[in-house]
Amino acid sequence: MPVQVVPTRRRLRAGLAQLALVAAGMSLGLAVPGIDRGPQVPARPVINMLFSVGLSVIGAVAVIFSLLFLVVQWVATTFTPRLTLFRDAPIVWRTFGYAIAIVAFCVTAALAIGNDTEVSVAAPIVAVVLLLGLLAMLRTLQLRAFSAIQLAPALSSIAARGRAILADLYPQDTGPAAAPDPAALRATVTWPHPPAALQRIEVDRLVETARSANAVVVLRSTPGATLHYGSPVAEVYGAELVVTAVLDALVVGNERTFEQDPLLAFRLLADIALRALSPAVHDPATAVQAMDELGDLLGWVAAARLEPLRLTDRDDAERLVVQLPQWEDFVRTGLDDIAAAAVGSPLALTHLRETLERVRNLARPDRAAPLTLRLAWVTEEMADRFPYLHRDRAGSTIAVEGDHHKRWRAEGDIQSD
Repeated sequence: MPVQVVPTRRRLRAGLAQLALVAAGMSLGLAVPGIDRGPQVPARPVINMLFSVGLSVIGAVAVIFSLLFLVVQWVATTFTPRLTLFRDAPIVWRTFGYAIAIVAFCVTAALAIGNDTEVSVAAPIVAVVLLLGLLAMLRTLQLRAFSAIQLAPALSSIAARGRAILADLYPQDTGPAAAPDPAALRATVTWPHPPAALQRIEVDRLVETARSANAVVVLRSTPGATLHYGSPVAEVYGAELVVTAVLDALVVGNERTFEQDPLLAFRLLADIALRALSPAVHDPATAVQAMDELGDLLGWVAAARLEPLRLTDRDDAERLVVQLPQWEDFVRTGLDDIAAAAVGSPLALTHLRETLERVRNLARPDRAAPLTLRLAWVTEEMADRFPYLHRDRAGSTIAVEGDHHKRWRAEGDIQSD
């Protein structure tokens, strides 16, 4: 059976909104010429005006798609090809739908007037008002496009999306819960299709399905992961459950989305930093800006409770457990590739050390070890590559713990054990 790629909820809403706008434009185009009260104007100039406005608005559609192609190409080549915020922005598709609705109104109204000699003045007035609304939406769209190709707004938008997802998936008040009894395992669900990215889990649907069967479903794949043929996707405990009921609740596609993916913001920010640190670009200042946002997100995760997401039904019975990324996953995704690429830049390496120190100060005690290990490596790289930078801002002693010896540096002097 071929894989079924389900569109995301946002794209489905965009398509329905465009269809509704076109239907509203046609209905308005049929209703307005039928108004027989109030001032009347000659019909022929109004018909010519309506056709002219409708045809000119088609040019606005070309502007919308030109902006879309320009921004998508710019973002893909300058930031990362996985950044699709502007492409998926509601303002893009709403403006497109609104422009098509104006065309539908103008053409429908002109045809509805037909051979009438007079028509209500409401027809040209409505056309002008709709056209002014389109100009306002185009202005908003242009401002959004300019914002999308600028570094700071793009980084802030990615980080804001990341914080929102983390707050939803890792609630601070999550209480401890017992793991399902391994003896109650009834089935292991595997992925029967070609590779696809898990975009979203239809939580309500899956919870209701598990409640109907009096079962507990434990998902082993996190949104954002790639599902491979034959790989375990979920486990069913307590009762038998139709395998297709679990698979049908998994929305997959060709690329990751922000809807439920806690690691996507870290991946995008790391990609931007890596591209900036590549020999072809060599822009460490951009990497530093990306690391600032990464450090803020890592600081949030370092202090949060990283528990699996446990969802209950309306009777408060646990029905769905979603395994989420743990601390090491966030650290590896956000920092490890950047650390390897930053070794040739004093600015990037220094800022990476500061980021690690700042996050370690915010982290829970049991999460400090991975940061300390990476901090030791970064500090040792600085000592080897840029010895003139290997000192703290106050000139005090810095301890570097590595696999080799401990190095102590104070006031420019290096002492080896």
